[in-house]
Amino acid sequence: MKKYVMDSFAMIAFFEDEPGADKVALILKSLMDRKAKAYMSVINWGEIYYNTLREQGVEIAEKVIGQLKQYPIELVDADQKLTYEAAKLKGRYKIAYADCFAAALSHRLKAVVVTGDPEFKNLEDEYSIQWLKTRSS
Repeated sequence: MKKYVMDSFAMIAFFEDEPGADKVALILKSLMDRKAKAYMSVINWGEIYYNTLREQGVEIAEKVIGQLKQYPIELVDADQKLTYEAAKLKGRYKIAYADCFAAALSHRLKAVVVTGDPEFKNLEDEYSIQWLKTRSS
Protein backbone atom coordinates (compact mmCIF):
# COMPACT_ATOMS: atom_id res chain seq x y z
CA MET A 1 0.00 0.00 0.00
CA LYS A 2 1.32 3.43 -0.93
CA LYS A 3 2.32 5.62 2.03
CA TYR A 4 2.48 9.39 1.99
CA VAL A 5 3.70 12.07 4.35
CA MET A 6 1.66 15.20 3.77
CA ASP A 7 3.69 18.37 4.03
CA SER A 8 1.91 21.50 5.19
CA PHE A 9 2.60 23.05 1.76
CA ALA A 10 0.44 20.36 0.12
CA MET A 11 -2.46 20.69 2.52
CA ILE A 12 -2.44 24.50 2.40
CA ALA A 13 -2.46 24.27 -1.42
CA PHE A 14 -5.49 21.99 -1.16
CA PHE A 15 -7.45 24.10 1.32
CA GLU A 16 -6.69 27.35 -0.52
CA ASP A 17 -7.29 25.83 -3.98
CA GLU A 18 -3.80 26.74 -5.13
CA PRO A 19 -1.79 25.05 -7.91
CA GLY A 20 -1.35 21.38 -7.01
CA ALA A 21 -4.68 21.16 -5.15
CA ASP A 22 -5.94 18.68 -7.74
CA LYS A 23 -3.05 16.29 -7.04
CA VAL A 24 -3.67 16.52 -3.30
CA ALA A 25 -7.38 15.86 -3.89
CA LEU A 26 -6.49 12.64 -5.75
CA ILE A 27 -4.28 11.50 -2.88
CA LEU A 28 -7.01 12.32 -0.35
CA LYS A 29 -9.49 10.31 -2.42
CA SER A 30 -7.10 7.33 -2.39
CA LEU A 31 -6.95 7.65 1.41
CA MET A 32 -10.74 7.73 1.68
CA ASP A 33 -10.91 4.67 -0.61
CA ARG A 34 -8.34 2.94 1.62
CA LYS A 35 -5.93 2.50 -1.26
CA ALA A 36 -3.18 4.47 0.50
CA LYS A 37 -2.15 5.68 3.96
CA ALA A 38 -1.03 9.14 4.94
CA TYR A 39 0.78 10.63 7.89
CA MET A 40 1.65 14.11 9.06
CA SER A 41 3.97 15.34 11.74
CA VAL A 42 2.21 17.33 14.43
CA ILE A 43 4.78 20.05 13.67
CA ASN A 44 3.47 20.34 10.10
CA TRP A 45 -0.11 20.26 11.40
CA GLY A 46 0.77 23.25 13.59
CA GLU A 47 2.33 24.96 10.59
CA ILE A 48 -0.98 24.68 8.71
CA TYR A 49 -2.77 26.25 11.66
CA TYR A 50 -0.41 29.17 12.22
CA ASN A 51 -0.11 29.99 8.51
CA THR A 52 -3.87 30.04 8.10
CA LEU A 53 -4.32 32.00 11.33
CA ARG A 54 -1.79 34.61 10.25
CA GLU A 55 -3.19 34.99 6.73
CA GLN A 56 -6.94 34.49 7.25
CA GLY A 57 -7.71 34.73 10.96
CA VAL A 58 -8.68 32.40 13.76
CA GLU A 59 -12.13 31.47 12.41
CA ILE A 60 -10.74 30.15 9.12
CA ALA A 61 -7.79 28.48 10.87
CA GLU A 62 -10.18 26.57 13.14
CA LYS A 63 -12.32 25.64 10.12
CA VAL A 64 -9.29 24.30 8.22
CA ILE A 65 -8.13 22.21 11.18
CA GLY A 66 -11.67 20.85 11.49
CA GLN A 67 -11.73 19.97 7.80
CA LEU A 68 -8.34 18.30 8.08
CA LYS A 69 -9.79 15.92 10.70
CA GLN A 70 -12.21 14.57 8.06
CA TYR A 71 -9.35 12.85 6.24
CA PRO A 72 -7.64 9.69 7.45
CA ILE A 73 -4.24 11.32 7.94
CA GLU A 74 -2.49 9.97 11.00
CA LEU A 75 -0.86 12.70 13.10
CA VAL A 76 2.53 11.64 14.43
CA ASP A 77 3.93 13.27 17.55
CA ALA A 78 7.42 14.73 17.46
CA ASP A 79 9.17 12.39 19.85
CA GLN A 80 12.85 12.63 20.70
CA LYS A 81 13.99 10.31 17.89
CA LEU A 82 12.01 12.16 15.17
CA THR A 83 13.21 15.53 16.51
CA TYR A 84 16.80 14.28 16.47
CA GLU A 85 16.48 13.20 12.83
CA ALA A 86 14.84 16.53 11.90
CA ALA A 87 17.59 18.46 13.67
CA LYS A 88 20.28 16.52 11.79
CA LEU A 89 18.57 17.42 8.50
CA LYS A 90 18.36 21.07 9.52
CA GLY A 91 22.06 21.03 10.30
CA ARG A 92 22.97 19.53 6.90
CA TYR A 93 20.59 21.33 4.54
CA LYS A 94 19.19 24.78 3.95
CA ILE A 95 15.58 23.86 4.66
CA ALA A 96 12.93 25.08 7.10
CA TYR A 97 12.87 23.24 10.41
CA ALA A 98 9.21 22.21 10.05
CA ASP A 99 10.01 20.72 6.63
CA CYS A 100 12.71 18.65 8.28
CA PHE A 101 10.01 16.92 10.34
CA ALA A 102 8.11 15.91 7.19
CA ALA A 103 11.32 14.58 5.65
CA ALA A 104 12.39 12.74 8.80
CA LEU A 105 8.93 11.18 9.11
CA SER A 106 8.99 10.07 5.48
CA HIS A 107 12.36 8.43 6.08
CA ARG A 108 11.10 6.68 9.22
CA LEU A 109 7.99 5.35 7.45
CA LYS A 110 9.57 4.77 4.02
CA ALA A 111 6.87 7.04 2.61
CA VAL A 112 6.66 9.62 -0.16
CA VAL A 113 6.61 13.30 0.87
CA VAL A 114 3.85 15.24 -0.89
CA THR A 115 4.91 18.86 -1.37
CA GLY A 116 5.51 21.67 -3.79
CA ASP A 117 7.89 23.49 -1.48
CA PRO A 118 11.07 24.25 -3.45
CA GLU A 119 13.21 23.81 -0.31
CA PHE A 120 12.69 20.05 -0.68
CA LYS A 121 14.79 20.16 -3.87
CA ASN A 122 17.77 20.00 -1.49
CA LEU A 123 16.57 16.55 -0.40
CA GLU A 124 15.31 14.99 -3.62
CA ASP A 125 18.44 12.86 -4.14
CA GLU A 126 17.86 11.10 -0.82
CA TYR A 127 14.09 11.25 -0.29
CA SER A 128 11.10 10.16 -2.33
CA ILE A 129 9.05 13.27 -3.18
CA GLN A 130 5.80 13.65 -5.05
CA TRP A 131 5.93 17.18 -6.44
CA LEU A 132 2.87 19.34 -6.81
CA LYS A 133 2.74 21.75 -9.69
CA THR A 134 3.43 25.23 -8.32
CA ARG A 135 3.33 28.72 -9.69
CA SER A 136 7.11 28.68 -10.16
CA SER A 137 7.27 25.33 -11.99
